[in-house]
Parts: sequence; C-alpha cells; structure tokens
Amino acid sequence: MGRGARRRAAGALRQMSRRAAWWRAGLAAVLAACWAAAIAWPHLSSRPGPVDGLEAILTDLRLVSFGRQQPTGEVIIVAIDDAALADPDFGALDGRARLARLVAAIGAAGPRAIGLDVILADPGDPEIDAELSRILGETQAVIAAGAGFDGDAPSVGPPNVLGPQPVFAKVAPVGLVNLSTDRNGTPRHVPMVMPTDAGLMQSLALRVAAARAGSVVRVGAASVSVGENEVPLDTGSQMPLRLLGPSGTIPTVGALDVLSGAAGPMLEDRAVLVGFTATAFGDRFATPFGQDMPGVEVIATAVNQLLGGEALRRDTTTRRIDLALSMFLAASVAAIVVCLPLAVGVPVAAGLVLAGLAGTWLSFAGGIWLSAGLPMAICLPVILVAGTARHLYERREAARTTRGMHALKAFQSPALADLIASDPAFLRSPETRDLVVLFVDLSGFTALSQALGPDATQTFLKRFHQVTTDMVESHDGVVLNYMGDGAMAVFGLKGDPVPAARDALACGFDLVAAIATLKATGQATGSRVGIHAGPVILSRLGGARQQQVTVTGDTVNLASRLMEVAKDAGASIAATGEVLARQGGPEPRPPDTSLSLPVRGRIGMIDAHLWRA
Repeated sequence: MGRGARRRAAGALRQMSRRAAWWRAGLAAVLAACWAAAIAWPHLSSRPGPVDGLEAILTDLRLVSFGRQQPTGEVIIVAIDDAALADPDFGALDGRARLARLVAAIGAAGPRAIGLDVILADPGDPEIDAELSRILGETQAVIAAGAGFDGDAPSVGPPNVLGPQPVFAKVAPVGLVNLSTDRNGTPRHVPMVMPTDAGLMQSLALRVAAARAGSVVRVGAASVSVGENEVPLDTGSQMPLRLLGPSGTIPTVGALDVLSGAAGPMLEDRAVLVGFTATAFGDRFATPFGQDMPGVEVIATAVNQLLGGEALRRDTTTRRIDLALSMFLAASVAAIVVCLPLAVGVPVAAGLVLAGLAGTWLSFAGGIWLSAGLPMAICLPVILVAGTARHLYERREAARTTRGMHALKAFQSPALADLIASDPAFLRSPETRDLVVLFVDLSGFTALSQALGPDATQTFLKRFHQVTTDMVESHDGVVLNYMGDGAMAVFGLKGDPVPAARDALACGFDLVAAIATLKATGQATGSRVGIHAGPVILSRLGGARQQQVTVTGDTVNLASRLMEVAKDAGASIAATGEVLARQGGPEPRPPDTSLSLPVRGRIGMIDAHLWRA
C-alpha cells in the first residue's frame, strides 16, 4: 500500500470514529430530551408532578436567600389577638358584637378599604346580626366566603361555596379567601376568580385591592389589572404569591389599639384586613420564614402585591421556558457525558446544570419564577445513566488498550512499551543520549542452521531470543533489535552511566554462559558479545504508521565491530576501555587480554579488553 493510500485509510478511520461519536451523542441527547419532556409535561399544564416537592424546597431557599422584602405601606392588618380576647370588656362580647364594634372603630379612622377575613356562615342573634350588617354596609367592607379545592388546584366542576348569611351578603361584597398551597401547606397561589355554584366569584384580596385603588379590576387570561398596576397570572387565573418575610412583615396593629383610638392615624387611607391571630383561632400556614403565619397576613400579602408590591411571574410562557430549558440541559449533559472522558464529562455536565440553576436563582430576583427543581430532577438521573454508560464504555476501551499493550510488549521491549504508552510523544524528535550498547550473535550459526533444518532452527532461535531478553532485562537493559542470530541491546536509559556499564558487562558474562546451555546439537553453543559506551542518537525510524525505536552513531558501529575483534582473537566478550572506565564499585573479572588495535572502517586505534568463555 502506498503512502497516499495509507493516509486516505487513516483519514477514513478517523472520520468513521467521529461519525460514531456524533451518533452516540445524538442518540443520548434525543433520549434525554424525551425523558425531560415526559417529566415536565404535567408542569406545563400546572398539574401536580413528581418534582413538586423538590421545587417547593428550592423556592423556599430562593425566598429566604433574597431576604425580607418591604411592603408598599398601603396595607395594614388589624389583629384580633390574644390580648383582645382576654380583655374583660371586648373579649366578653358576642363574636358578632365584637366584629361590629371593631369594624365601626376601623371605619371611623378613614381607611380606603376594609376586608374581613372571617366567614360569617352561621346564623347569630338577629339583633346583633342586623347591627353588624348595618355597619358593614356603612363602611363598604368586603366579607369572606370559602370554596372547595380539589387537591392543590381548583376543582373541575363548580365547588360549593361556604358564604356569609344573607343578611350580610346583601349589604357587603363577598370575596373568596381560598389559597393554593403546596404539599407542605405553604401558600403559593391566590385564585383571582373562580367559577362556583354561585357563579364566577372574585377573591377577597382582589376585591379589597380594587376598593383601595378605587377602580374596576380587569382579569385576563395572563394578568390582572388593578388601577394602573398589572400583575401576571398563572394558569387558572391564579396569582403567584410572593411571600415577603416572616409574620409581622405586613404592618399589624392589635384590636385594642384600634378601639382605644391609638392606631387610628395608621389606618387612614389604607386597605385594612381584619382577622384572627389569637392562639387556636383562624388559619395558620407554614412559610419558609416561619411555621405560623396567620391566614389574614397571607391575604394581606396578596393585597399588597395587587397594589404594586413585589410580584412573581409564573405563567404559560415561563412554564414553556422551564420545559425548553429542561430539555436543552438534559440533551446537553447527556451528549457531554457520553462523548467526553468520565473524569471530564461529569464535572462539565454538573457545571452546566449548576449554571442553569444559577440562572433560575437570578431570574427569581428579577421577579420571574422559573422552575429550579425541574432541571435538577431531570438532569441528575440523566448524568447518572449517561455516566454509567460512559463508565462501561471506558472499561471496555481500557480492556482493549490493555490487550493492545500486551500485544505491543510482545513486539517491543516492555520498558519501551511503557514509555510510549505513558508518553506518546516519546522520541518524536531524536535525542542524543550517553548509553552503553551491547551486541550479541551466535558463533557458527550457518553450519548450525544447516545441521538443524528450518523448523528446528526457528525453534532454537526463539530459545536464543528468549534467553537474550531475560538476561538483558534482568540487568536493567532494553533489547532494541533482533537480527536473526544476533541482537542489539542498550543500557542506561534511566540516565546513570556507572551502573549501566557495570550492568552491561555483567550481562555479557551471564549471556555467554546462558547461551552455552542451549546445546542445539548436544554441544555448548558459542556466542560473541561486543560492548561499547558513548554518545548515541536515540530515535524513531520508519513512517508515520509504522516505527521502530533504535540507536545510531559511532558508538553503535564500534560495538558491532567488537564482535569481529572477539572472533579474530578467539574470545567471547570484547569491551572497550570506556566500558571499564565507567565501572565503579567492585572491579569486574580481569580481562584475559587487553590490547590496542585498529578496527575495520574506523580511523585510529582502540583499547579493547577480551574475555574467553
């Protein structure tokens, strides 16, 4: 195969690999987006869903994180508290008589609107009821009624209304006090209008706000307008409730202060909500700011919001954004985890989810209530499943790489294989290194191979190569090349020339002895070893797709020529003076012969030391 064909084949393989990765990412993204759509679909239509509990927790955290908000100052609460009920004068009165006296005192202070968070459903003393009816009519107070809910949302059919007695309903407008709460009992929405068996009814909060603004309200599909203030609505004409803080955030005065006249100036020109805050009286709600908020304060918070206070936008548009964001995040994290290495993909995916969570947090500060629980509940299982798939894929690839490493070590020295595996750029550029080079070959191999025949010769060479590998590696050397009946090895790749020279010479002695034990024809097998130390060029030889690590230079050539010197002198090992000069430590076995002689193809004389087997 020519170089161009090899290049085209390599490019085709890379393109196939990229295409497979894109297919994996695309499939993971589509499956994750479908999962997100299935989980988020109930949220789109504001039906109860599997992530409502998580969303409630994260909504509470957002409310608390931004702290207490200031009310508009247009709303105040008159609380029928423990002190009022314990008062011997006020507390001893009949319940309706107490309300008549309190509402009359409030009306005298000049408020713009009065809302009574008390359902006057039961018949009372006719005279007292008539008096309370007269006062309600004179003050134009709004009184309360209650309608049923099916779970967390208004019922599909018209609910029954628990309303005030006709004597009161004829003189005062009636508003519903119903709230939509989550599973923990925290109020989240206030229905502005609701179809009931008595017809379409407005909420108490909306009626009080309209009375305070002195204008007609306009309730649309997406918003409600009170005067010049427009408040966004969620599905079902429900206003998302922005809780301002702990109980007491809306200004509150006690009933006794109103009756005494001390609180009169505080009520003037305001919207006044009257309700029970005494222990064991009235509704109580858990909020993120505390576990005991009176229902009248929740209604007052809604009135404050309708009159221009802090509001939250959660509507069809924001719910669609929630769905789109969840699908995008799920698809993105799935593709990221499937495509990137696990140690990189999971942190990147988690960071993307956290960035989405941060976006919902910041949008909440701007009055936009995007779901924080939905992306988290959708993306965490996606990361887990995609991460598991990626882990299995990486284990399979690691097993294949391990098999490849074992195969590479069968063709290359294990030491070199480890170096290349740990650093693929190893020897991309040739390096000059100071190494010890050892050559070994068999004596009389031509006659030996003729006597053994092809099959036996091959078997014998395998034994010879194995012995050479074992001896070289046991002395910290590396076999770079096998050349038929010979081999080339280097010592000192770790960079210390003293033990490298000592190891190479010791290896030569052990190698000659080990080869002699092979006895291919019943006789000891002879061998010759040449060793020289000095600078070499360590490099990769070959093309882009097939390479071999080798050494070149005068040191290599001289080590090879020393085998001829050993042959001519009848010796088994020939080493130069440079090898002996680097020994250090215990002196090696003294040479049998030391001489100065020329070497074929090389100018000048060398000092050679020879050892016989």
